[in-house]
Amino acid sequence: MAIPSSSNTATISSVSALPTYMHEVYEWAYLNPRNVGILDNEIVVSTILWGNYKRLKQVVLDEIKPNMSVLQVAHVYGSLIPEMARCLNEDGKFELIDISPLQITVADKKLGNLPNVTTRIADATNLNDEHHDLVNCFFLLHEIPDDYKRRVVDTLLSKIKPDGTLIIVDYHKPHRLNPVKPIMRFIFHWFEPFAKELWEHDIQDYATNPDQYSWHKETIFGGLYQKLIVKRKPET
Repeated sequence: MAIPSSSNTATISSVSALPTYMHEVYEWAYLNPRNVGILDNEIVVSTILWGNYKRLKQVVLDEIKPNMSVLQVAHVYGSLIPEMARCLNEDGKFELIDISPLQITVADKKLGNLPNVTTRIADATNLNDEHHDLVNCFFLLHEIPDDYKRRVVDTLLSKIKPDGTLIIVDYHKPHRLNPVKPIMRFIFHWFEPFAKELWEHDIQDYATNPDQYSWHKETIFGGLYQKLIVKRKPET
């Protein structure tokens, strides 16, 4: 059920329908309009990511080919969303989902009248039957509880075409001597209570059937971030 961004209709009728953890942990970051206006800024995002936002964006953009069907899972602050959509030509398709009506509204403003773009309010654990050449999950997993991580990873894997790709960019356990490690430990404790799990588990551990896929991981910035490219293994 893809709804054009110019006429988006909420499938989650109100903020009260959102998961409890969204209200308890991320009300300030994703549901408060004033704070969203402050945080959705290239400089702010780059600062939060220790100056690595441009580099992390590029690892996603490098995976996009002009005629792809691309699913973006959750709105991302900064310029990544419109940059992804602009990578596509008239044969490509860009779809963005987010569980928050406010985040969809913000995404719609960024995407404007770009062609072949749809947005819709949806839970990443319960998507439609459409499959995509590329599914992008950018700094989402660290923000959701462990049981949600498992459901989201399985759902996203199920949405890539047989020759498609899932790309996940998120936090990773930094190297032992990385100087930002103690700072990130403090930030996770107070602001990102579900993020530390990505220091303790490989993302493929959250998949029900990881052996059906190939997992290629690269780490960035002293191991603090990871880029994970996932593809289906050929059937034998």
